[in-house]
Amino acid sequence: MISTSHFHPMLVHFPIALVTFGFIAELGYLFFKNEVWLSKSGFYLLISGTLLASVTLLTGLLFTDEMSGAAGEIKEKHELFAWITLSVLIATSIIRIILTTQINQNMNIKRLAFALYCIAAISVSTSGFYGGMLVYNYMMPL
Repeated sequence: MISTSHFHPMLVHFPIALVTFGFIAELGYLFFKNEVWLSKSGFYLLISGTLLASVTLLTGLLFTDEMSGAAGEIKEKHELFAWITLSVLIATSIIRIILTTQINQNMNIKRLAFALYCIAAISVSTSGFYGGMLVYNYMMPL
């Protein structure tokens, strides 16, 4: 039987992969403008990553143990970047959904969405880095 403490480690890799590869797809679209599928893929990966990031953050809050000392400080940084990631992902998703419903898209809004997507990719990677530190440096159980 699976313990509830395993929910967070089982889910955590999905938002990291979805957001990172979604941003890479958007970056690829900058270089290959006629490949519209890259932008659409980035959009769908963004939406999927946002939904899974919210579930992953919830499992981290509900099902992980409290930590103290140096591990507690690392966990606080991990949680901070997780909240930043989710906030930026939600904002980016809302902007991208609005952009997809408009016929004439404002170029400045598209640039803002791209910049936020970049911030989200960096933030989710940073959160994953601190989560990895907890597991490997402080031997937190999986």
